[in-house]
Amino acid sequence: MQLPSRIQCKRVYDARDDSDGYRALVDRAWPRGMKKDHVAADHWFRQLAPSTALRKWFGHDPQRWEEFQCRYHEELEANPEPVEALLKTCAGRPLTLLYAARDTEHNNALALKNYLEARLKNSPSR
Repeated sequence: MQLPSRIQCKRVYDARDDSDGYRALVDRAWPRGMKKDHVAADHWFRQLAPSTALRKWFGHDPQRWEEFQCRYHEELEANPEPVEALLKTCAGRPLTLLYAARDTEHNNALALKNYLEARLKNSPSR
């Protein structure tokens, strides 16, 4: 499996860029007011989003950010198939994780990026 050459996060409302590579929407719900062609996602990986219970508990409260990441990473560890599918599908291209949240510093895409980078750093194939 080829690993992504780089991973970045981007709001789904921001314009597509040629450097985005493989664009994966990682929210559980479809972004409000967005049509499929405007999102320009290669795939919607809703199963990579945090559980509804975890998302509601977090509520984008920066005070809960560290604990949210720990709990979310535990959810990802317990269900590795969607992560494997994402890594396999992006096939060595740059990976852009798309999200709809307004908060650019405390969101599930950034937590997923942190998880993926830590996992890939510890991967024997790197």
